[in-house]
Amino acid sequence: MALRNALLAALVDRESSGYDLAKQFRSSVANFWTCTPQQLYRELEKMEAEGLLSARVVKQDKRPDKRIFSVTAEGRAALHAFTRRSPKPTTVRDELLIQVESLAHGDVASIRESIRTQLAASRVRLDGYQKRLADILGSRTDAEFLATGTRIGPYLTLHRGISFERENIAWAELALDVLTRRFP
Repeated sequence: MALRNALLAALVDRESSGYDLAKQFRSSVANFWTCTPQQLYRELEKMEAEGLLSARVVKQDKRPDKRIFSVTAEGRAALHAFTRRSPKPTTVRDELLIQVESLAHGDVASIRESIRTQLAASRVRLDGYQKRLADILGSRTDAEFLATGTRIGPYLTLHRGISFERENIAWAELALDVLTRRFP
């Protein structure tokens, strides 16, 4: 159900193709919800069949036709109902933390490399989120945007993603420092 609601939220302000939604998920929505393109396309089809979305075909030269999705009145009602319920508390499910927890019985070099890989990925995501936030702000300051901007939801979720990735970076740097000291 959460993917469905993430798609409704992504489409509620503007129509989009599945391809553009997949790109959007990678660049912004991924800071709070991830899915594969296959999952995304399957869910779009289901949502259209259930009347939550409508689709129109756009003819393209030299490329296959594309379908553009938009939220229907039923989809808006479903999104509104979703915003009225209390979400489940967030929990951490991170394979890297299991590896680190098992440090005494694992391959320290492999764990160190896993941390470096996550660190690099977090830096890339942080940079992307900061660029997307700059795009939303335009030439406005945060205070100006908050007083007049219309995309408050993406602004807030990007700030959450930025905070999350900054914390991931700080933790990874700490973990690498500790591992370097303990296992040179």
